[in-house]
Amino acid sequence: MTDAVIVAARRTPTGKRNGVLSGIHPADLAALVLEDLVSTTGIDPAVIDDVVWGCVTQAGEQTGDIGRTAALSAGYPETVTGVTVDRQCGSSQQAVHFAAAGLIAGQYDVVVAGGVESMSRNPMGSSSQGKNPYGEKFQARYDGVKPNQIVGAEMIAKKWGFTRQQVDEFSLESHARAAAATDSGAFESQIVPVQTEHGLITADEGIRRGGTVEGLGKLNLVLEGDGVITAGNSSQISDGSAALLMMTSEKAKELGLTPLVRVHTAVLAGSDPIIMLTAPIPATQKALAKSGLALSDIGAFEINEAFAPVPMAWMHDLGGDHAKLNPNGGAIAMGHPLGGSGARLSTTLIHHMVNNGIKYGLQSMCEGGGQANATIYELVD
Repeated sequence: MTDAVIVAARRTPTGKRNGVLSGIHPADLAALVLEDLVSTTGIDPAVIDDVVWGCVTQAGEQTGDIGRTAALSAGYPETVTGVTVDRQCGSSQQAVHFAAAGLIAGQYDVVVAGGVESMSRNPMGSSSQGKNPYGEKFQARYDGVKPNQIVGAEMIAKKWGFTRQQVDEFSLESHARAAAATDSGAFESQIVPVQTEHGLITADEGIRRGGTVEGLGKLNLVLEGDGVITAGNSSQISDGSAALLMMTSEKAKELGLTPLVRVHTAVLAGSDPIIMLTAPIPATQKALAKSGLALSDIGAFEINEAFAPVPMAWMHDLGGDHAKLNPNGGAIAMGHPLGGSGARLSTTLIHHMVNNGIKYGLQSMCEGGGQANATIYELVD
């Protein structure tokens, strides 16, 4: 039976808004990881059938099918095509799903999946150009309420009863885990160093050390009122890119490449678009049901930390083990470059599985419109 395996997964460090990566055009940032896949595996890029590329804010420098532009910027032959995907924050995770489906269907033999977002250069929301994306029928269905992710995060915190201290404690743990992973060298095998005007960047810029609950407690709420969401317990606005080289097991053997993981299960789920951020819960349930695996069979989880209440609600409802959830930190510490985040989570999860001999890993992330992808990876012996 034809399968879809990943033979390489690499990412740039994640830069803060207007930080060390902000001087790099997003197509050039994407090209760095695409070039790296070729140089580290020795593959001839001419055998790549397609580049499936996630990007959310398809405006300004990120227009014109950046998947194709990035492939050409990386020096790939003109015969290598590229397509750009938008499933909001899950765009590059969806790129992995599309790539896997193409491999299993026989439409691809070799494909790259990934994504990029330069949020410094292409601000979030700029693609709408001030226009309302919600027409009359949508607004009538939802009583004129327009989706807002911060409001959704506050709704989750209220519904699940999370306090300000609890979400801040979760956020501090994310930074502590990311710092520990950085210090231990856990990220070295996945990060492509980036040469910039600031020097060679080899680590995620947004990780903060030595924070306290008291310190986070002094931050202002994003919304007025008695909520819990602050900049300190939210994902960071970021710049970054990640890419995965995918093929069939048969093709990997032919090319002399060793698969890291197999795409075991890939599903989607939808939920209320107003609260917006809860779909990783049904997506995980659907993935487990489809795979025949139990939650206890999964050795590591990557649930995107768009806001602290999102993975906290997931953990509460599913009974997930906190030690297995985002074991190397998450987007609160490492940043959330929208279109690149799904591939970044995959890259981090895959390397963690390989480094620790974990048989199964599961990834999910909330997405605009009240959606979520969920992917189960299986370690290849």
